[in-house]
Amino acid sequence: MEAEESNRLPEGQGGQPHRRRVRYKGSHPRKYSEKYKELNPEKYQDTIEKVIRKGSTPAGMHLSVCVQEILDFLQIKPGQKGLDATLGYGGHSQKMLQCLGGKGHLYALDIDPIEIVKTKQRLNDLGYGDDILTVIHENFANIDKVAKEHGPFDFLLADLGVSSMQIDNPERGFSYKNEGPLDLRLNPQAGIPASQRLRESSKEELEWMFRDNSDEPYAREIARAIAAKLKKGQVIETTTQLAGVIGEALSFLPAKEQKEAVKKSCARVFQALRIDVNSEFEVLDAFLQKLPSVMAPGGRIAILTFHSGEDRLVKKAFKEFQKNGVFSDIADEVIRPSAKECAENSRARSTKMRWAVKA
Repeated sequence: MEAEESNRLPEGQGGQPHRRRVRYKGSHPRKYSEKYKELNPEKYQDTIEKVIRKGSTPAGMHLSVCVQEILDFLQIKPGQKGLDATLGYGGHSQKMLQCLGGKGHLYALDIDPIEIVKTKQRLNDLGYGDDILTVIHENFANIDKVAKEHGPFDFLLADLGVSSMQIDNPERGFSYKNEGPLDLRLNPQAGIPASQRLRESSKEELEWMFRDNSDEPYAREIARAIAAKLKKGQVIETTTQLAGVIGEALSFLPAKEQKEAVKKSCARVFQALRIDVNSEFEVLDAFLQKLPSVMAPGGRIAILTFHSGEDRLVKKAFKEFQKNGVFSDIADEVIRPSAKECAENSRARSTKMRWAVKA
């Protein structure tokens, strides 16, 4: 079916133009922009539930991870003041607001200028207005600035994962599975895109980036292939172009191993680039160092990490703060999502939760 839309004015509707949805080939939409039901969850709830039951995340949505585990630990009470350091789709914030029961206040931060507007509107539509919710466009590395005006906080959550809305939208360039600009910036209004980062990096820098940020076993081969491609004047401007170079770099592998190896290396390289472009380790370190100063005595902190580099930083900081008497208690072991949750949301599988209590 060819893409089709009409501005024909329907009869009896006051002359308001009627726009037909974009048609798609086949029986099911494949492209992100064609998934009109998933992109309108309030209108097509049955479709959303079917997608979730299959273990998938609906396009344009994000399924919050470890919700009950977080709430069980934070023990939020009406009248308290809290901070969601990474608002995202707002699923965690919604549950925390419910716990406040209309008393107290939740402050929520996000660096993404695109999604923050949508999420604020979504929460406002659910009845959470400025009297109980304040949404701030700010990097969570700057929690000290936020706390100076609004703190200290009784509870705090930081979900360090990239939201599904960002991953699924090809225009953001977060996934090798869909054609899009090789961007990977959480805030596309600041910094440089991943395509430029590749052009400005040496072979040695790329190798270090892939190995250090995501433990890529073929870091040298992939870095060499990228550098050679760019040296010849060829461009790597899109997600699929980078995925193609990674495939070429691993062509020496046995055929039966190649497909799976390329898939895994693509995921790791994109992760490594995203971490680098957004200075994620530096941002997390700044956040962790400022964390104790923004919490009220007895304040509870929960942090979700999604790869080993993040978890190491959180674990190290928490142990140091406990040793120095800043935290009265920390998690001895990570908390993981249940098998049921992982089955329903495959993106939850790598999640680790750590918690701490301010002395």
